[in-house]
Amino acid sequence: MQIYMAPLEGITGFVFRNAFHKYYGGVDKYFTPFITPHTKKNMDARERRDILPENNRGITLVPQVLTCQVEEMISISRELKELGYTQINLNLGCPSGTVAAKGKGSGFLDDPIKLDRFFEVYFENSDMPLSIKTRVGVEETDEFEQLLAVYKKYPFCEVIIHPRLGKEFYRGTVHRDLFSRAVKVLPQPVCYNGDIFTTVDFQTVSGENPECERYMLGRGLLWNPQLAEGIVSGRMTEFDLVRFEQFHDEIVSGYREYISGDRNVLFRMKELWGYWKDLFPADKKHFKKIRKASTLMEYGQEVRMLFEETKA
Repeated sequence: MQIYMAPLEGITGFVFRNAFHKYYGGVDKYFTPFITPHTKKNMDARERRDILPENNRGITLVPQVLTCQVEEMISISRELKELGYTQINLNLGCPSGTVAAKGKGSGFLDDPIKLDRFFEVYFENSDMPLSIKTRVGVEETDEFEQLLAVYKKYPFCEVIIHPRLGKEFYRGTVHRDLFSRAVKVLPQPVCYNGDIFTTVDFQTVSGENPECERYMLGRGLLWNPQLAEGIVSGRMTEFDLVRFEQFHDEIVSGYREYISGDRNVLFRMKELWGYWKDLFPADKKHFKKIRKASTLMEYGQEVRMLFEETKA
């Protein structure tokens, strides 16, 4: 069995990935937040820094690309290969309205004919192995059969499926029946992604699809960094506050080194606490103060008080 960390824009960059890999186990492969090729260059400075091999030592990393133009995909595949990467991933899942409106992400699924031609040209002109991360359609679940017909034709190294429609964003129940259909139909390795927040969730999905050996975790790993370890071992251990504190401090230190300005670091950390607050269900007052902190010093003092009171 293999477990992957899903790419989450603005969160799972190299600082977070490295800290997570240092303090937590269970994750076999990481995916970058999507890279968007630009007119005159494949990557901007921030995207390049995120995928530089020297910033991702010791982890297996797959760059994810967001585009609907095959020429861009071919060009960036060659550049990433020169950097030492052996696989790239095409984002066919992002449901953001601004992305989908440009025919990218989940919006690309609305045109299976163009999608088919995209893959045909890509595999004719690039030898870089390609995986895809897809949804099951845009508006209706009936769309999935046509997408499966396209996907079956090409030698993807794996097909990662988040079984929701683009219009559903992250709401409602995932269409696990459609994932089970894909496992039976697709000749490529298939990976499940979507709403695995506990070991019970994992057991439910894996029980329905015993032949599936790849699982991608996203928000579940933010809510509980020990989740992948629990899935691998078959049991969840008690929340390790000491380890979490070290993990937290490593992220703050990394952000301070690579992000300009304490206010930007503060913004990033507050975003993470939107998930982490659930690790401390009995405490509310500190979260309010963390959310209202206007300086990094004020933030650090409040977080430290939370940790100390939890230990007591």
